[in-house]
Amino acid sequence: MSDSTHSGDLLIAPVPRITIQAFCETPDVAASIQAAADDRRMHKAHVKVQMGGAPAAVEAYRQAPTPNVIVLESIGDRAALLGHLDSLSEVCDGGTKVVVIGHVNEVVLYRELVRRGISEYIIAPVAVLDVVKAISDLFCAPGAEPVGRTIAVVGAKGGVGSSTVAHNLGWATARQLSLSTVVADLDIAFGTAGLDFNQDPPQGIAEAIFAPERLDANLVDRLLSKCSDNLSLLAAPAMLDRTTDLVETALDGLFDILRASVPCIILDVPHLWTAWVRRTLIGADEIAIVAAPELASLRNTKNLFDSLRQARPNDRKPKIVLNQVGLPKRPEISAADFAKALGTEIFSSLPFDAQLFGTAANNGQMIAEVQPVGKITEAFGELAAAMTGRSEPKRAKANLLEPILARLARRKAS
Repeated sequence: MSDSTHSGDLLIAPVPRITIQAFCETPDVAASIQAAADDRRMHKAHVKVQMGGAPAAVEAYRQAPTPNVIVLESIGDRAALLGHLDSLSEVCDGGTKVVVIGHVNEVVLYRELVRRGISEYIIAPVAVLDVVKAISDLFCAPGAEPVGRTIAVVGAKGGVGSSTVAHNLGWATARQLSLSTVVADLDIAFGTAGLDFNQDPPQGIAEAIFAPERLDANLVDRLLSKCSDNLSLLAAPAMLDRTTDLVETALDGLFDILRASVPCIILDVPHLWTAWVRRTLIGADEIAIVAAPELASLRNTKNLFDSLRQARPNDRKPKIVLNQVGLPKRPEISAADFAKALGTEIFSSLPFDAQLFGTAANNGQMIAEVQPVGKITEAFGELAAAMTGRSEPKRAKANLLEPILARLARRKAS
């Protein structure tokens, strides 16, 4: 390797914690992308390489959410490639970046690709570092937007289940949408994320907050506890050895690092009203307010909703999630009356189910693990899709008929 190549190698920034799926047509390009996935700068990324080119990609995403980056190889002519890209655009989620590896060196084609919003066009054959640099530049080049989206979940009052909603939202985002996600438990003294995910990491968010002079991307990466392929946890210590009356900007550095390296950050915000909590909520990309269908929750939700709308006039309204709906013997405010008082719609109403939620909490599991199919599991998937701006996985029609066919078969057998 020459000195100039080695210098260029050092200038390639590490790729953030993203998902990449490649659809190749030739073994050589597939081998280069697979080798790039093993490069040290790509160790945080989750890479999947398959054959079939653009037609396979179009077919794959008819029933699945798209990743952060799609890499397509095309050996066809210009018309064929553009036709495949037009088909892909119909099933591609917003925010997904597309890199095309082509075998045609043509200015007209390049202009057509730019007009269609393609992020990068690379001419084959491609070297390993060509792939790594193309992916890195999408997120790390000067002027590139941060990869991460922060979603703050806060309760209108204590005990309404906002942490449960936040944790299950993170699970749905990682599992159902295949989006790399970090759940950050901001309730340093009493946080329950470690319990809910059955994790007991020796370090967590406290080390990032109380030692700002040591805070960098490497430290944050070491503090993350891996829950699954796409889900990591920044847990709270749940200890009372120090107070949490933080300065207003105490979490800014941590959020900047997370947004630079992780596509989705779920912030489990405690029920407080301090300068740093207010700053966290105002600075989030999306907000969910969790409330119970009773008067104190309604009053607090309206105060929160109005305050955040005033502070964020150009952002989307916070989404309202009613939790614990249908608690036995409790007089409740109906969802319609709740929405009318707020002047906005209720995004989701989660029914009270002591058996389901209690089993999940005591076993350190998510709702989808205890009950893979059900209205509550589906509701968390819908909330994840709405908060991230991505599509839910599309279910094949045949799958919807399976339960019915199974019941008919049992009846016939009996």
